[in-house]
Amino acid sequence: MTRKQLETRTENAKMAGQAKRYFLNRNAQHLKKPLGDIAGLTKLGFQRIKMPIGSAPCAFERHICEEECIYILERAGTARIGATVLQVEAGDFTACPAGSEAHDLRNTGFHIVKCTIVGQRLDFDIVDYSEQARRLDRANGDLVDMAMIVSRQ
Repeated sequence: MTRKQLETRTENAKMAGQAKRYFLNRNAQHLKKPLGDIAGLTKLGFQRIKMPIGSAPCAFERHICEEECIYILERAGTARIGATVLQVEAGDFTACPAGSEAHDLRNTGFHIVKCTIVGQRLDFDIVDYSEQARRLDRANGDLVDMAMIVSRQ
């Protein structure tokens, strides 16, 4: 192996994790273990997440180009997919195909929720944040008001 391609359960347990806050959602805080980064993945993000009570890992978002999925490892919470609100628990899997409805996950319970989030890392993606009326062009980092977007006709 030319780079670390195995992260053992023991190493994972010893890893402190990184405290993160999401820039468009002040309630979005979590502890992240970026296992994909550690193991050398560059085209796929693979993260173990611990969400405190009342938090979310991100804002209500919709990826235009990238796919993402969430697997609940421990406890329960609430997933929103478009206008639908669902109770989720350990063993549940949420798929967010590119271009599908906006989604998020929230810890609405009384214990820390643990999950795995996996997503593509394309060179280009557009992310819509409908609750903040913002659009992010991840290729160049531009964050714009959705009201300023003019469609080509």
